[in-house]
Amino acid sequence: MSNRYVAPEFTATAFNCPHCNAYAKQKRSQLFYPDDIAYRASSAFMIRCEHCGRVSYWLNIDNRPRIVHPQASTATPPHADMPEEVAAIYQEAAEIASSSYRAAAALLRLALQKLMPFLGERGSNINADIASLVSKGLPVRIQQALDLCRVVGNESVHPGEISDEDGPELVNSLFSMLNLIVEDRITRPKEIEALYLKLPENKRKGVEVRDSAKGTRPSTEARDSSDPS
Repeated sequence: MSNRYVAPEFTATAFNCPHCNAYAKQKRSQLFYPDDIAYRASSAFMIRCEHCGRVSYWLNIDNRPRIVHPQASTATPPHADMPEEVAAIYQEAAEIASSSYRAAAALLRLALQKLMPFLGERGSNINADIASLVSKGLPVRIQQALDLCRVVGNESVHPGEISDEDGPELVNSLFSMLNLIVEDRITRPKEIEALYLKLPENKRKGVEVRDSAKGTRPSTEARDSSDPS
């Protein structure tokens, strides 16, 4: 993706502001409350954006900080090339991720299943679809991203499979993984095809003649990117 988005994070010194959306430095301050003659530290914090000056409010209870105002998602926005029906589920997951990481993970698994037909697969069995993509030469890093979404999305609904300590971090990573899959499987092939079509027509026909002489011409997806020719 061309513009990197840095989601609001409690311990970060800079991220995209939930108010103005600009990437800017953020200053965190703890809030105190009066107790008789002294002031005691609370579990509430405010983080001020140095770009717009507005503040977001956070609660940090049991070392699990979450933003409570404004009502904003800490997830990366969906990729611009993410299919609309998949992006809608992605956004729904983003809206509830801070309050229920398990529900968000389940929705992201559903988003992955809905994405599969756009990758040329059936969409009825994610595991089988991943195996099919691997057989077609899927890069290892994308296979791992797919399986991360599949496994975490599935195991998050089973008590004891994923701990509450690891769950929120794992689920937050799923948003980035889904965007990575779209970038690799949809955006890059589209960009390469657009550039290829800019070649003179006689050069493209020459490539077609060359490949047809070898038999069935492989699709752009199936070609080995390491082919020196």
